[in-house]
Amino acid sequence: MTTEKKTQDFLAKEIESWKGFEYALREENRILFHEMLNECRKYGDAAITKGDNYSTESLFMVLILQQQKMINQLIKKLSRSQNETIKYYGEKAERI
Repeated sequence: MTTEKKTQDFLAKEIESWKGFEYALREENRILFHEMLNECRKYGDAAITKGDNYSTESLFMVLILQQQKMINQLIKKLSRSQNETIKYYGEKAERI
């Protein structure tokens, strides 16, 4: 079995095992949960390195990685926005 096929099988099985949880969610949360699990496919090769016995833990690590990436992106955006605001008001204050 090729690595790509093994990755797809691993993710398909793991994602399928969470279907009951997905169906118990409200629709807006179900959509978000589904998107979140589909994003995990990007990191499939990393997730299978732990082996089949650790499939859920690997999936959780991928989800944590995704969240951390989003947090980092939001912090950068917020920092840029604050710097631009300070620069704008700082220049305006100097003119007054």
